[in-house]
Amino acid sequence: MADVIGIDHLYVTVSDLARAEVFYDAVLIEVLGFRKNRFTLGSDPHIQYYNRHFGYVLRPARLATPHEPYAPGLHHFCLRVDSIAEVEEVATALQARGIAASPARCYPEYAADYWASFFTDPDGIRLEVTNYRAERRAGMTAGTLAMSRPDSAGPSGTTWRIVSASRHLQTGWMGQ
Repeated sequence: MADVIGIDHLYVTVSDLARAEVFYDAVLIEVLGFRKNRFTLGSDPHIQYYNRHFGYVLRPARLATPHEPYAPGLHHFCLRVDSIAEVEEVATALQARGIAASPARCYPEYAADYWASFFTDPDGIRLEVTNYRAERRAGMTAGTLAMSRPDSAGPSGTTWRIVSASRHLQTGWMGQ
C-alpha cells in the first residue's frame, strides 16, 4: 500500500486574482518565506506559492459565489510552524500588515499545547497557523508504523515494524 507522505499542492479559486495576490504575497512570501511563480493552464493565469513542503496555487474562479465554510468543500486550511513562539510571531507579522489575524493563544479544547492564530483571505477562506504539538512530535520521533512481509505473523501474512520517521518529518504530519 502506498504511504502518503505529505500534500503536494492545493488549488484555491479566487474571485479577484490581483486582490488575492496582494494578500497571499503578504501572508506566504513576506511572513512565511514561500517563493512564487506564475503559469498559465489552458487560458487561465495561475499564481503558485511554494516552499519545500508543498504548493498553494491561486486560479481565477469561474463562478461568482462567496465561499461558505459550512457547505461541502473546504472548511479551513491550517499551516503548521515549528513552535508556539513562531505562531505568535506570525500573528504579529500578519497584524502589522493589516491582516485581521486573531492574537495567538492556547486552545486547550483542541490539545493542551495547541496554539493558533486564525484569519480569513479576501474570498472568505478560513486560514490558520498552529504549532507542531508535542503529541505529533512525540509520535514522529518514536517512529511510524510501516508494513513488511517477512513472515506470516499477522493478517494476510503482514507483520509490523517501526521505521524511521525522517521522511514524514520532512513533509509534515497531517493527523486528525
